[in-house]
Amino acid sequence: MSHAFVSNLMHCTFATKERYPFIDSELEARLWPYIGGIATENRMKPLAIGGTADHLHALLSLPGMMSFAKAVQLIKGGSSKWIHDTFARQEKFGWQEGYGAFSVSASQIPKTIAYINNQKNTTDGGVSRKSLLNY
Repeated sequence: MSHAFVSNLMHCTFATKERYPFIDSELEARLWPYIGGIATENRMKPLAIGGTADHLHALLSLPGMMSFAKAVQLIKGGSSKWIHDTFARQEKFGWQEGYGAFSVSASQIPKTIAYINNQKNTTDGGVSRKSLLNY
């Protein structure tokens, strides 16, 4: 076979340092598209990006030769640098070292996108993620 076909769909999630609610509505409005740009520049296809004040979810289609770890490294490193360079008041911003990465089948793309887009409506321990913005 002279051509390769690779479907490498990844749902990744990672949190802000100490799960601090750094991502307010102003930052979010610019951060999610910026992360999409990082993905695109690195030959990934961003299918959904979202999250809450203290963590991010992304559904990405990775190129065949890119590992999950490399994709997350590019996104976390690039976005963290951009935040520090662009938002002076976010000097303490950081992402936690770890991450979650889950492969997604093509049949689960719509459900995964809906899950990512619904992150602000989820709860954790009975506390609405939206309420973290008020802390």
